Amino acid sequence: MRREHAKPLSFMGFDERSVFRSIFGAHPDAMLLVDATGAIVMCNPAAEALLGYSADELSTMSVDALVPHGIRGRHASYRAAYGQAPRPRPMGDQTDLAALRKDGSEVRVEIALSPLQDHGLPFVVASIRDIGEYPRVKKALKQARYSEHLAQLGRLAVDERSSDAVLAHAPRIVAEALQLPSAIVHLLEDGGRQFRVAAGVGLPSGLPLGARLPATPDTLSGLMLAQGRTVVLPDDAGAPVSLHPRLREAGLTGGAAAPLSDRGRIIGALTVHADRAQPFGPDEIRFLESVCGLLATSLQRASAEEALNHSQRLESVGQLTGGIAHDFNNLLTVIQGNLQILETLPQLAADVRGQKLLDAASRGTRRAAELTSKLLAFSRRQVLQPSAVDVGAMLHSLADMLRRTLDQRVRISIDVEPGCPPVLADPVQLESALLNIAINARDAMPDGGDLVFRARGASGLPEGVAVAATPRGEAPGFVSIAVADTGTGMPEGVRERAFEPFFTTKGAGRGTGLGLSTVYGFATQSGGMVTLDSAPGAGTTVTMLLPQPTALAAAAAVDEVAAPRPVPRGLRVLLVEDDSAVRAVALEFLEALAARVTACVNGEEALAALDAGAPFDLLLSDIALGAGMRGTELARQAQQRRPGLAVLLVSGFSAELIDVDRVAPPDWALLPKPYSRNDLSGAIATALGGVAG
Repeated sequence: MRREHAKPLSFMGFDERSVFRSIFGAHPDAMLLVDATGAIVMCNPAAEALLGYSADELSTMSVDALVPHGIRGRHASYRAAYGQAPRPRPMGDQTDLAALRKDGSEVRVEIALSPLQDHGLPFVVASIRDIGEYPRVKKALKQARYSEHLAQLGRLAVDERSSDAVLAHAPRIVAEALQLPSAIVHLLEDGGRQFRVAAGVGLPSGLPLGARLPATPDTLSGLMLAQGRTVVLPDDAGAPVSLHPRLREAGLTGGAAAPLSDRGRIIGALTVHADRAQPFGPDEIRFLESVCGLLATSLQRASAEEALNHSQRLESVGQLTGGIAHDFNNLLTVIQGNLQILETLPQLAADVRGQKLLDAASRGTRRAAELTSKLLAFSRRQVLQPSAVDVGAMLHSLADMLRRTLDQRVRISIDVEPGCPPVLADPVQLESALLNIAINARDAMPDGGDLVFRARGASGLPEGVAVAATPRGEAPGFVSIAVADTGTGMPEGVRERAFEPFFTTKGAGRGTGLGLSTVYGFATQSGGMVTLDSAPGAGTTVTMLLPQPTALAAAAAVDEVAAPRPVPRGLRVLLVEDDSAVRAVALEFLEALAARVTACVNGEEALAALDAGAPFDLLLSDIALGAGMRGTELARQAQQRRPGLAVLLVSGFSAELIDVDRVAPPDWALLPKPYSRNDLSGAIATALGGVAG
């Protein structure tokens, strides 16, 4: 096809210079015309909008002033070299660029350079594009924002004793995350006939806290109750549905409602309201339902805490932790997993704000996991990994760290008996227990004092305390580890309740009351005990008695810490998980390990896949699989069909893992939730090694 030559613009009745100026001004990207010295000669309106400067201000500036301070030196070198050999550079050649706005903020950008020297002009045109406007980056940042706010609420749900405090803060967190003007928590009352406004943000006048609303299907929350699922207005309005008149008067036109459920029964609703067209996609619905899960868990915990007033207070909390662990650890698995996946996205690698959001969300999930672990420690249902621990080395290492972090007026000393034997304990949990005791001691010495760590060998537990024999019938020796302070001490009433969970004498916001209770649970589950000696004005001494490793136990501990083999590429995995969000995270992790995965929702579906003859190397299954076959029974039947199949079982219930560990074949591997990609990789290697062994 013959190409026609374009006529010169002057032949078309237009002034060439005015046309080029119009193109320059109308271009959607920010554009700067820069001379050889870096001075800005001309800019377009898009540049003014992006950078926050007026055209007059930009025309007096050097392009160097738009470069963040930390990289100006590198940019100057690049500009000098570019001036020697100018060449066109298209968008996307560099992804780690940033522009400095007038208000001091930074914006991630892509920059294209077009030198005009070949046209006899001593200028370069710089086209600047805000990559934060890219849909994929927007979506990643939005998901990171949701994860950050969900982690914030999760931390609050674990830290706060009162569910009222969690309910009070939840609407604000939700409204900030979704960037909406109003969010309300409703609780069902009067036999399910009406909702009570329990908490809210953006409540209009005439709809105060405590207001009662009918639970009828012509309201947003009533429609959710009738359908038993999350609904969106107006998308789900099969029947005439409208917002409360007070909400409409405030200019709110739409929204969504998600159910608060307790053991399958709806007990309330979380509603959000928009004053504009607001898309509620899968990410928004998933966020709302995750928030509802946390709120329901908090309400369940509040109910369980009332039982702590009875004589069996400690056992009641054990039931509480068993009740919330699975759902909460599933949530943490989803949050942590998706954060890890987000961290690997190339479009976020150089996004400073996105990385800050990811870091904040990751810190929140780690904090939530730590506090959940403390509850499990108290209930003596955590999964311990004991090994022989050098007590003297641990105490000296811990003291060095505490000297750098505690008040300098606290004098720390170590007194370890020469030849003090090691203890058989989980080193991470032992260090955590000692740290909890030390922090309590610090708080008891506001004006400073002495903190002494002592360790001695001991022949056994006090008289009358039973000692479990080892498999060889040996009675283990013990090690006494004492932490003494010169603080205010405890009156008798406080001393008697010191090991109770959630009991604290500290002010609001200064502690969860789980410190000494986790020490109690750890020592007891480790086969030892803990004692407390304290009196007002006489300081406090907390003493843990922990078993020494026998020859058999020491050998087993060495075997457990042996470095696992790497996961082979192309591993054929049969994944069974009934929670869709957790299943998606596990699938991402496995695919990142170059595994070939077949995912199933329940045990029956997994057995059908095995019966179909597909080859598999590993069964990775949750233990609790809804109403159907449990993961343990699935593993037994799977190995009957495929004797060489490796088995890895996971659970958010630490109690389940402990119970399964007692009866499981030695080649089954176990993994607690929440888990990271590295945790999963190590557990898979252990499972494969168990079959090979």
